[in-house]
Amino acid sequence: MTDILVDEFFPHPVEKVWRALTTPELMARWLMPGDFQPRVGHRFTMRAEPIPAVGFSGLVACEVLELSPPRLLRISWRDAEGGNPLDTTVTWRLEPEGRGTRLFLEHAGFDDDDPLQQLSARIMGGGWRTHVMRRLAALLADPPR
Repeated sequence: MTDILVDEFFPHPVEKVWRALTTPELMARWLMPGDFQPRVGHRFTMRAEPIPAVGFSGLVACEVLELSPPRLLRISWRDAEGGNPLDTTVTWRLEPEGRGTRLFLEHAGFDDDDPLQQLSARIMGGGWRTHVMRRLAALLADPPR
């Protein structure tokens, strides 16, 4: 498995989903806290729980690679401490669908010859599809005032 693909529908307009994806305070609520800014070239770090089994330090080093409001956000994604050689990209693409939005997520670049990266992909694939999408859906259903 070299890519994680997620296809999720949200009954909210593209602009609302885009705001949740690219507003730092909102991103911290559904993904991870960090110092994200929606600006190409911006380097930032996000913090999560370490996962010793795959050598994940708990710090994700990222850079905004592409930004096309309100449809596309692509970032680099690697372990900030270097404990895991993972060097991947995450892309969110939004498409209007009826009265809602179809979100396509692609987390790409896992080395299919590296057992540690394959384990990372399985763990993150489950996380993207369940925990992260559930938290994003909850935020969209009840945004902060």
